[in-house]
Amino acid sequence: MGLTARIRTRDGWAVSHAVVTVADMTGTQVLRAEADTEGTVRNATPLTPGAYTVIVTAVGYAPAASSAIVTASGRAEVGTVTLARHGGTELPPPGPWTVDPAHSAVSAVAQHLGISSVRGRFTDFAALVEIAPDDVAKSRVEAVIRAASIDTGNGMRDTHLRSPDFLDVERFPEITYRSTGVSEAGPDRWTVHGELGLHGVVRPVDLDLAYLGTGADPWGGTRAAFRATTELRREDFAMNYNQVVQAGIAAIGTTLRVELDIQAVQGESLPAV
Repeated sequence: MGLTARIRTRDGWAVSHAVVTVADMTGTQVLRAEADTEGTVRNATPLTPGAYTVIVTAVGYAPAASSAIVTASGRAEVGTVTLARHGGTELPPPGPWTVDPAHSAVSAVAQHLGISSVRGRFTDFAALVEIAPDDVAKSRVEAVIRAASIDTGNGMRDTHLRSPDFLDVERFPEITYRSTGVSEAGPDRWTVHGELGLHGVVRPVDLDLAYLGTGADPWGGTRAAFRATTELRREDFAMNYNQVVQAGIAAIGTTLRVELDIQAVQGESLPAV
């Protein structure tokens, strides 16, 4: 084996699209190899004994360079090379992630009577996140929410919210969101650009997204956590009902703050537990 190396992120995830280039002391390239799906490079081409420079590159990451000594065996064991994301921000491993509704929350907060807030949540939803391996901007998310699953803790209020005055769940049973792109908004934040379909109206809606990290779960899987927020105007989605109480104060505010606390499991489906 001429060259062996393991390419990882700072969080320990494999960088499957990394490329390793080996140059001799004159700067001449003598070997080029690509990592496999596990972020491992194995190349059987023997190298002439001596000193070399090893450069590891991957789209979306800062390049890393190190020195390597090839012994008389013709092998160069580089070991583990850690790549840092451009901007210093890490992301989950690329590929599909399935949102776990049992450990996630889709909530909305509205002002009530101008002095307090009423919080509701949707209990029936599904979503898939796809992290692009080479360009974060190509990552995507799709979500479907059952409008009738709204729950504010008050049966009478929930019935009204399901009526034609608000969600009109008989005519519009699903709320949908499909992303159209992702852009960096800070060292650890992103803006997800997308289209929200609500109450028969489709409008562009951006989500302010923070990635909270990853970790193992008790069922042998890997989970990633995200938090996202946005604000919606009810009138933008043809929900104009309101009741004005004394002094012209609206019973229900015209804006909604949407809060998403998301746990996603690595893979295209949830584990059977």
